[in-house]
Amino acid sequence: MDYKLLLGKAKQYALAFIQKNKTQDYCFHDTAHTDDVVKAVEEMAEHYNLSEEDHFVVMCAAYFHDLGYCTGGAAKHEERGADFAESFLTQENVENSIAEKVKGCILATHTPQSPSNLLEEIVCDADLFHLGGDAFETRNKLMHKEAEQIAKFKIAKNVWRGLTIELLKNHHYHTEYAKNKLDKGKQMHIESLEKQQQKKLAQNTEETKAKKPDRGIETMFRVSTTNSQRLSDMADNKANILLTVNSIILSVVVAMLVQKLDSNQHLIVPTVLLLIIVVATMVLAILSTIPKVKDGHFKQEDVENKSVNLLFFGNFHQMPYQSYYDAMKKAMDDYDFLYSMLTQDVYSQGVVLGRKYKLLRYAYGIFMFGLIISVIAFIIAVILVN
Repeated sequence: MDYKLLLGKAKQYALAFIQKNKTQDYCFHDTAHTDDVVKAVEEMAEHYNLSEEDHFVVMCAAYFHDLGYCTGGAAKHEERGADFAESFLTQENVENSIAEKVKGCILATHTPQSPSNLLEEIVCDADLFHLGGDAFETRNKLMHKEAEQIAKFKIAKNVWRGLTIELLKNHHYHTEYAKNKLDKGKQMHIESLEKQQQKKLAQNTEETKAKKPDRGIETMFRVSTTNSQRLSDMADNKANILLTVNSIILSVVVAMLVQKLDSNQHLIVPTVLLLIIVVATMVLAILSTIPKVKDGHFKQEDVENKSVNLLFFGNFHQMPYQSYYDAMKKAMDDYDFLYSMLTQDVYSQGVVLGRKYKLLRYAYGIFMFGLIISVIAFIIAVILVN
């Protein structure tokens, strides 16, 4: 049998089949991969000085071993590749025993590999020859790209790196030739990937620490906000006390004194003085509780410049929900922006509290000293009349 001629036909058939049936998704399992496997098989066949028949068997298996990818993807591709090889060899009137050997070599490449003789071991090692070779990084990137295209989603580099490390550690070459030539390189690839993985993990840890707020910072903002709210409630209660007391005084003065001023003209000055003090106190108390509300709009450029406080309702109550949602999502992804808003919120609450307590201080001062002066005025007026 002219094995050289038959191998030429097998090569022509297999490469033409791949070119005709391959898809863009399979950027790793293509003619380049087939050529690499064929070269590796040729190298090992020469080393082991195989017979002409055995040389044909492993070379034919190398050409046909991945044809199944073209007609159904990775699942059971070895079985389909073996069937293609059997069909081709039958057409070429090749002995059934040789066809069975070729099929056995192809089926043995199924993961986990299970070769039972030297020929099958050669094909299995050639199929993953790149794991210990110089082209590992390039071929691994293509494998990553192919996996993403088949899965239809992105696979993070650190995830793929972890899967590759697991593959390299679990894999072992079968022939002594491959072990001697490739095990050292494979170990170097494992160490290199593990260093990259550790470096990336350390980098992610540092970034997380840099981005993730410390408990002390969270506690500071929580305590500050709580204290501000408590002080605001206290201010409102104080204002309410002033309004209530002065409302009662105003009602009494209007109901009892004002109607009797015609017959008690000496009480006009003290009464007017008391009314002025009461009204002034009430005005200041009311001013301290009047909220300031903005127009409720913010601009996109305010979000981009991180100059808007999205935690204060006055800045967004007139905005569409989607605009507010998009702005808040950006803020939650940007810790600098988030801290800036929290700081603005604490500062704004402090400014409001400063204004409230300033007005309340004036109101209490006017009420206290004004009440004393009014009482003295009433006493003087009564003494002068008597």
